[in-house]
Amino acid sequence: MLVKAIVQVLDEDAISADNGLQKYLSVQFNPTEYTLNKGAQIAEINIPGIDSPILQFIRGQNEKLTLDLFFDSTANGLDDNASSVEVLTKPFYQLVKIQPHTHAPPRILFTWGGKHGGLPFKAIVESVQRKFTLFSPNGTPLRATLSVTFREYKTLKDQLQELGLLSSNYTKTRVVKRGDTLNRIAAEEYKDPAQWRRIADANQDVLVDPLRLVPGVVLVLPPSDLFGRPGVGP
Repeated sequence: MLVKAIVQVLDEDAISADNGLQKYLSVQFNPTEYTLNKGAQIAEINIPGIDSPILQFIRGQNEKLTLDLFFDSTANGLDDNASSVEVLTKPFYQLVKIQPHTHAPPRILFTWGGKHGGLPFKAIVESVQRKFTLFSPNGTPLRATLSVTFREYKTLKDQLQELGLLSSNYTKTRVVKRGDTLNRIAAEEYKDPAQWRRIADANQDVLVDPLRLVPGVVLVLPPSDLFGRPGVGP
């Protein structure tokens, strides 16, 4: 039995007859292949006198799902009365657009496969490229390929629960609370307030002012076992 790939729109406010979005969007033809890509951000810790820098894991990167979707409207004819394939592609193209009610592209769940396996992928559509390959005599597009990239979506709560990072030998994360300072966080996490600078160095991309922390910001806490190593500690 053929199982169709389906895109489920998770944000109900994004569903509208005006943009063609429905709760479930079934692809016309299943993709012939897809690509999953996952990366990690790695920092180099330079230690004088050694051949190579020490590599320090900073954070993971969102997984990406990339695939091509094929659409064809030639079943309705090829002459001047042919139906435009854009009727089929418009809802998928809307997935990358900012929606009026949510002010952002909708969150989606891409699924393909039955109960014995498949591909559930919760994401936001990062990009959609439309390529039209067949036209009627009057220029109506009849075939199209959409190259779609989905970027994995996980809430902070989901990620922290999945990671469960407790050991001092591994990188941890911490959400800034009102009243937090780097000194206080360093004292609580490393029993040494002087380690605040290492936290600041590891979070330069999210800290505008290390002396004024913004509640809700997620900080990366480097492994404490690095601090006692020659050339790495303070």
